[in-house]
Amino acid sequence: MLKAVIFDDEYIVTQGLKTMINWSQYGIEVVGTASDGISALKLFKQLKPDIIFTDIRMPGMDGLELIQEVMQEVPETICIVFSGFNEFSYVKKAIKLGVADYLEKPVTIPMIEEAIQRTLKKVNEQNEMTTLKLEREKTQQELLEKATLDLLLNRQGAYSKWCEHFGPEVNRVVAATVIAYSGDEKVSITNDLFRMVPVWNGYRDLLVVFHFSEEFGLFERELASWMKQTNGLVGAGHTYKRISNLSKSYSEALKALEYGSFIEEEGWIHVGDLPDEMVIPEYLSEQVKGILSSMRKGDEEETEHSLDQFIKWIEMEKFDRDILEREILKMIYLGIEVVKEISGGQLSNWIASYQPYIEIRNVKTKDAMVKWLRDQMKEMMDRILKHSSTKKHSAINQALEYMKEHFCEDLTLQQVAEKVDMNPTYLSYLFKEEMGESYIKYLTRLRMEQAKSLLRSGQKVSTVSEQVGYQTYRHFSEVFKKHTGMTPSHFKDFR
Repeated sequence: MLKAVIFDDEYIVTQGLKTMINWSQYGIEVVGTASDGISALKLFKQLKPDIIFTDIRMPGMDGLELIQEVMQEVPETICIVFSGFNEFSYVKKAIKLGVADYLEKPVTIPMIEEAIQRTLKKVNEQNEMTTLKLEREKTQQELLEKATLDLLLNRQGAYSKWCEHFGPEVNRVVAATVIAYSGDEKVSITNDLFRMVPVWNGYRDLLVVFHFSEEFGLFERELASWMKQTNGLVGAGHTYKRISNLSKSYSEALKALEYGSFIEEEGWIHVGDLPDEMVIPEYLSEQVKGILSSMRKGDEEETEHSLDQFIKWIEMEKFDRDILEREILKMIYLGIEVVKEISGGQLSNWIASYQPYIEIRNVKTKDAMVKWLRDQMKEMMDRILKHSSTKKHSAINQALEYMKEHFCEDLTLQQVAEKVDMNPTYLSYLFKEEMGESYIKYLTRLRMEQAKSLLRSGQKVSTVSEQVGYQTYRHFSEVFKKHTGMTPSHFKDFR
């Protein structure tokens, strides 16, 4: 039996939905209701429901804040939101947060029942996939991988199962790191000082590195050696000594990998190297990435080709009306973000008045919806080409000069972007396109070259660390060793 909760500040809505729908026929039990956001969050933490029906506007904490908290804690929770006709901006944010469905007020019983049916279809599909996975031969390695994935997802009882399947070496584990990677080859590295457990979360290859020694850099060197034979990309989370923090490292690894993929990087990306102000989508299909990439390049022909591939995909999937509408709206909103990046705020009035959520409701057929999508993307592309900066090269030159003058400080991409009057995300993409390497790698290389020069002159390692922009000696030493193959002290001795 699935557990559901209903959150709305109108008593008639919560009680009406609770009592007027035969929930049991859908295999659902309504386990609680709340009329304000703070009470709703408390109830969620207490009951951990499978499905949440919530109004966007509530006192104390609005529905969007609530959904954000829920998704951070239990991302597999299915959230269905109620929204008023004029709450377009809220709906757009809700879609970005990953809500499963949205219903326009006033909410009726038939609307809720249709939403339930759509939700159950999704749950059944997820359960079928889970059942198929469980039907595979349950070898010890598979059981370990399953227990490790449960650890990453913070599932109940995961720790005891992981201890059971990890074996006698469980007492040797002093810390753990999660890395996510993309590439054709599976990573398989053995070493006495750590153990790697491969995990598949449904769409991404992961490795959980369980360390038997506090020499945490060893696995990075082993992995770097393996990566030299491939053209893959690796995103790494922080290393945590408490196994209960593995879910944090998991989220960080995915974020680092998606950032690297977003800026078309290769090699090793650590979450600690990410710009603070970057907002990276959790997961984008190759079709969508192609569209966004070509839009940023200002390539009208390539954008049209990528859009053709996206349309072929949605046509092949044979989505029903609601799902098709949602996928198209996601594409539109991502396109709007690119327009924002490139226009630098010049199109804020148009963006504020643009209401695709309302417009698409007036499109009646699938063919008309596809044509509407093409028209919207063409309009966005026209605006990008019209407002695309004519000073791209000069902006990068300004950025390079500023970085050379301030690399010894705690320099962020946000600071550099503000200096050249450009959106940080767009600057990151443009920097890679113009320089052939990412902002992070360029800044690191700049710092390391200066560090080598200072070390050769005989300065203390701790002094050099501060002079090239690193707040801690340990971080500087790790980066220096990764860049040169030796510690700063050894490099100084060989100067």
